[in-house]
Amino acid sequence: MPLFRTDPPALLMLEDGSVYDGYAFAGSGEVFGEVVFNTGMAGYQEVLTDPSYKGQILVMTYPLIGNYGINQEDMESDAIHMEGFVVREYQGAPSNFRSTRTLKSFLEKFGKPGLDDVDIRAITKKLRTAGAMKGVISNNISDPNGLLERLRAYPGLVGQDMVRHVTGKVAYLWDEGGKKPISEAGSRGRRKRVVVLDCGVKYNILRHLEGHGCQVVVVPSTTQASDIMNWEPDGIMLSNGPGDPEPLDYIIETVRTILGRVPVFGICLGHQLMGIAAGGKTSKLKFGHHGVNQPVKNLRTGRIEITSQNHGFVVVTETLPDDAIVTHINLNDNSLEGLVYPRRKAFSVQYHPEAAPGPFDSNYLFRDFIALMEEK
Repeated sequence: MPLFRTDPPALLMLEDGSVYDGYAFAGSGEVFGEVVFNTGMAGYQEVLTDPSYKGQILVMTYPLIGNYGINQEDMESDAIHMEGFVVREYQGAPSNFRSTRTLKSFLEKFGKPGLDDVDIRAITKKLRTAGAMKGVISNNISDPNGLLERLRAYPGLVGQDMVRHVTGKVAYLWDEGGKKPISEAGSRGRRKRVVVLDCGVKYNILRHLEGHGCQVVVVPSTTQASDIMNWEPDGIMLSNGPGDPEPLDYIIETVRTILGRVPVFGICLGHQLMGIAAGGKTSKLKFGHHGVNQPVKNLRTGRIEITSQNHGFVVVTETLPDDAIVTHINLNDNSLEGLVYPRRKAFSVQYHPEAAPGPFDSNYLFRDFIALMEEK
């Protein structure tokens, strides 16, 4: 880091009162969120634009961030959704032939603070022992007691509907790698029509579906079951998304109504919502899974998949109905990672098979979804 800095000093404070000093390399002000760390060595743009991170302050464990800038191709949504970004060293002079802007300007475009020159190793060690904690980024460093008081009054993610902040407002057609007016949906031709319930969908899910020859219709999370079925879908995708699934009664009722009528594939939050709709319950993990190297065992094949994940809640296996079959488990903590409901022609996984960023081990699940629609 340079000997003298013009960036203002700032800090990250956790709910236990611990303070980590740094500098505000982007933005200013005060933001609250659940502090988690991500172990990815690359892919910070995809993580920043993943709607699943709404309500969270993200600490990157890889020390150098910003070195390849920002480009248009790696967007996973139209905006940054996390509350704040914490890194060890920010690189403000990116080098990449696709780069069109710096990370600093990207964060400031969406009003998100970036904090660097922080001891991320100490934060990571704290979180891996204590679990995810509420935190605040602030450049108001003169009143730590008042800051801690405001932080402890922050409600956190449990019991909050975070999906309403990230879902689309109107339906649209995903075609040729981008959004098109829904009026262009017209006839599907010989393609399978998949309706995606947008709880914070990542664009790479839509790219995968289109790449498998599907017509992709994306609808807001508030869309009722009858309106979804009016599209005469061959299959329905329940997307990823942020936060606690339990308060999302309006989505759970929609999922409960469509289950068993057409094939359904749930990813991450969609997996949790399907589990609740089928009769199960969810709970909050102490640590959560955040990164691109989570080992998951496929119980049907015996193979180990390295997966991309971002979630703090999990479906509780013991609460599930008899017709739910566990297909995948996490090898770090033995938590539930995949389910299939044969009688309802539905299945789901807790991780992100579309990755972005991450490995491609689980791409086969999209082929499984296509096969399930063809069976129907």
